[in-house]
This record gives sequence, C-alpha cells and structure tokens, in this order.
Amino acid sequence: MRDLGVDRDRLWDSLMEMARFGATPKGGCRRLALTDEDKAGRDCFVGWCEEAGLTVTVDRMGNIFARRPGRDDGLPPVVAGSHLDTQPHGGKFDGVYGVLAGLEVMRTLNDHDIRTQAPVEVAVWTNEEGARFAPAMIASGVFAGVFDLDFALGRADAQGRTMGDELARIGYAGEAPCGGRALGAHFEAHIEQGPVLENEAKTIGVVTGVQGVRWYDVTVTGQDAHAGPTPMETRRDALVGAARMIGAINRIGHDHLPGACATVGVVEVSPNSRNTIPGEVTFSVDLRHPEAEVLAAIDAAMRAACAEIAADSDLGIEVEEIWYSPPVAFDRDCIAAVRDAAARLGYGHRDMVSGAGHDSCYVSKVAPTGMIFVPCAGGLSHNEEESADADDLAAGCTVLLHAMLARAGIV
Repeated sequence: MRDLGVDRDRLWDSLMEMARFGATPKGGCRRLALTDEDKAGRDCFVGWCEEAGLTVTVDRMGNIFARRPGRDDGLPPVVAGSHLDTQPHGGKFDGVYGVLAGLEVMRTLNDHDIRTQAPVEVAVWTNEEGARFAPAMIASGVFAGVFDLDFALGRADAQGRTMGDELARIGYAGEAPCGGRALGAHFEAHIEQGPVLENEAKTIGVVTGVQGVRWYDVTVTGQDAHAGPTPMETRRDALVGAARMIGAINRIGHDHLPGACATVGVVEVSPNSRNTIPGEVTFSVDLRHPEAEVLAAIDAAMRAACAEIAADSDLGIEVEEIWYSPPVAFDRDCIAAVRDAAARLGYGHRDMVSGAGHDSCYVSKVAPTGMIFVPCAGGLSHNEEESADADDLAAGCTVLLHAMLARAGIV
C-alpha cells in the first residue's frame, strides 16, 4: 500500500469545478454560509458523493456526512472534514480543499477496490468562517457540545436572517441530531494560510495543535456634534478615541511576540456624516496566541489600554467578548499517523501549530483529531488571489489517505 496515491488531476479538476460557485472577478470565491452559492456548492458535493456510492446524511445544523461503509459498520467512522463556505473575498482552497481531499480519498479507495475495517466519511461543517454568522465554527461547535443548538440556529446575519431559517430555505435543515455519535478519528487537510512551509521548502505540515483565539466587539461612546462650531478641546470624538485604542491593540500584539496576533478588522462609525463629529464607534478585536496564559495577559492588556484611553478622552467604553476558542493540542496518535505517512511517502515535513482556527478545534473535544497542512503561495489566504500547487495538494491528500487507512484499517 506504500505506493497507493490519489488522482492529482481529478482532485484539481474538482477544486476548479467547485470554484465556479460564487466565483469572483479576481479568481476567488464568495460563497458565504447558507447563501444560494453555498447551496449550489453543497448540491454539487452531494451529487459527487452519491456518484461515488456514498450514503449522505445531513444533521440539524446542516453538517453533511458522506459515508463509505466498512467491513464492521458498527465501528465509529474515520472522518475527513472541513468546510465549503468562504470569506467575502475568499479563495479557491481554504476549507474546500479539505472537503474535496476527503472525497478524493473515497474515490481512490473505490478505484483500487479497497475495503476498510471501519467506515470512512467525508464531512462538510457549516459556517466555519463566521463571515456571515458569528461566531465562527459554530456548527462543529454544536456537534462537540460547545454551543447550544437553539442558540446556533438563532444566530442572525446583518440583515436579521437566522441560520435556522436559511438552512430551511436552501434545503439543508437536516433531521439527524447534531452530535452525540462517536468518531474513530477526524482528519482535516488544509492549506497552511501562512508562509512557513513555502519558506522552508517543505510539503507537509504536521499540525500538533491550534493557537487560542478571542473575539470581541468594542463600543466607544462619545457625543455627536457639529464639525464646525465645536472647539477641538471640548470634543468627545469617539472615532479619535477608537483610533488610539486600535493603535494600542496593535502595539500590544507586538509586545507579546513571538506567537501573538492582534487584529482590528471591522470598524463602524455613527452617524457616519462628513460634517458631524462621530458619537459612537464599534470595532472588532481578534487576539491569538498558542499559550492560554499569554493570551490571557494580552486580553488584560487590551482591556486596560482601552479603559485608560476612554477615561483620558471622556468616552464611554464597552468591551464584550463574543467568542473564546482555547489553545488546542491534537491527538498524539493522529499526529503520528500524519507524520509517519509523510515520512514513508518521502515528503519533506515539519511539526507546526496552526495560527488559524479550524473545525478540528471543536471536533478534537469529542474525537481523536489531526490536521495536515500544505503550502499556499506567499502564505496568502482569505484573499481572492489565494493559490496552491496541484502537486502539493495531491501530496497532502495522499498523506490524508494513508493516515485515514492507518486508523480505519484495511481488510
């Protein structure tokens, strides 16, 4: 079985076909969760699974599971999972590679008439990105018992449309319970979304865990006032205060290197008028670090800096933490399965911690979990120009194949 490999061109063609759904002018994808574009991508994937002889089940969060039976179908399945939804200006590979790599594993097993001892599955997790419905990774979170089902189904987008209503609208409000069933193992193949593998000329990243993430909504309150008659020294300008806070948050990220990331990605100004001093500003904060203790210190520093600036500027301040994903350590045996497969197949590889959150973070709470990274050009992701090499993608998929077989067993 050492020479067993996937079909490089078939994997690539599937990725390019999926990229048609929500295609953007710059070559990327806009396939936000539970939109018509997401429905089209899901329908295409389900069709491919049925053509491959897989049995498809959809749970109440719209998670899709496509099963290839094993000799002992009572054993918990070994699963390859990721997501099909994208960022507003997303690429062709983030998430979707892990889904279609899993499908390619199933097709390869069919090609070679290989029967596994345990069943194997491909999973599509709903709303991993969190771009339309916050928080991110919510459906895998429900599966793992982190979020309540009713809470998740009630999450609304900017237009007030809820996940529950949108799942029903696109036909993916499944009847199966979300969670409560055993998985033998869960593997996720993914582009790195960073430059390390490319810079070191390595093909495979053996992911040992994921850094912690905290998300916040910050509201700064001042006073609307006329831009002409109001003297500079009497203003309570919420935008000026928010700008100082954003600069402080960036400095705090630098103060906690290596490993820290601090990002403000959304800013909303009210009343957003050219000749009115802004009376309210809301902005997002994203803090990350692989160590929980350091992440807690960054949190404390961010809160203290915002409070100090608000007091100095006579502004109101509210900091609401809306999501916390603690640092994750993956299963030793799953890590070893990935590392051993990469070594046996002769691929250059290295251990690494993921800087981004993934559905595997939550799934790891209820199942042995591992991840496989492959390079992406320039480390660029969450961008329409995201790019990956077909040979690297096939290599990662082949490692996925062998890791899954190591866990599922061959009859």
